[in-house]
Amino acid sequence: MFRYVAKRILFAALTILGVVTIVFVLQRTTGDPIATLLPPDVPLEEQAKLRSALGLDQPIHVQYGKFLAGLVGGDLGYSYRQGAPALGLVLERVPSTFKLAFAGMLVATAIGIPAGVLAAVYRGTVGDRIVMSLALVGQAMPVYWTGILLILLFSVRLRWLPVISDGGFVSMIMPALAVGGYSAARIARMTRSSMLEVLRTDYVRTARSKGLRNNVVIVEHALRNALIPIVTVLGMEFGSLMGGSVIVESVFAWPGVGRLAVNAIMGRDYPVVQAVVVVVSAIFVLINLGVDLTYGLLDPRISIANTTKR
Repeated sequence: MFRYVAKRILFAALTILGVVTIVFVLQRTTGDPIATLLPPDVPLEEQAKLRSALGLDQPIHVQYGKFLAGLVGGDLGYSYRQGAPALGLVLERVPSTFKLAFAGMLVATAIGIPAGVLAAVYRGTVGDRIVMSLALVGQAMPVYWTGILLILLFSVRLRWLPVISDGGFVSMIMPALAVGGYSAARIARMTRSSMLEVLRTDYVRTARSKGLRNNVVIVEHALRNALIPIVTVLGMEFGSLMGGSVIVESVFAWPGVGRLAVNAIMGRDYPVVQAVVVVVSAIFVLINLGVDLTYGLLDPRISIANTTKR
């Protein structure tokens, strides 16, 4: 168990390092951040002085070495625009993004799993076709478009909910519906597929032949054994919501990591962008590690020892 977790943590660290390295290099191909930090009529001497103060006049391999040294020590530099530690700026936004992602996952799970189970149990019926059609529409519709439609309906026309989010519960309803609706569609499709596979197995037919009630067979025998791929999707969706709610946070002015990342990218604030990548990557790999460790709890036939042999 310890060896498996240590191995996964090592792979996670290498994954984060690879992602950060790619972002570090790509950022420096997008142009000079000095052009966005100073007015265009500032003398070249002043521009060179600021570039030297920020360390941007050094070769890229020297900048990268200093970045790695700071990363080991937990120092990711200072924001070019705010002058505050970049890591601190990101960490103070994480609870807000986590709250939105968690609310979105609650919406997605509450809709997606029951819809997928019903579609599988009543396969080929009108209800199955309606659920799958809605799931297809939900996956095809961009999240930002869903958010705009929700604003037009609930804020502009009905005036029930605020347009601008302040981090409170009421202002979180529309962003959670926007991100949760998209994830619910994917979870419903995966749940249906997994349930159909399990419902054809011998132990489900044996359970039915014993005279067990249909809801007992569906919930205790079929759904539990169909949960492993569903949990995998839930973990990936939650990780994606933690790092991929950029558009939704921008549409609803949600004070989260995504909105901070957009502003940092637009302003070429390298330290903040790098800090966002490090934090989001770490959260994503930790969620996936947690998902892997839950497999054994859902299905005792799967052990960590077997997992390590893959």
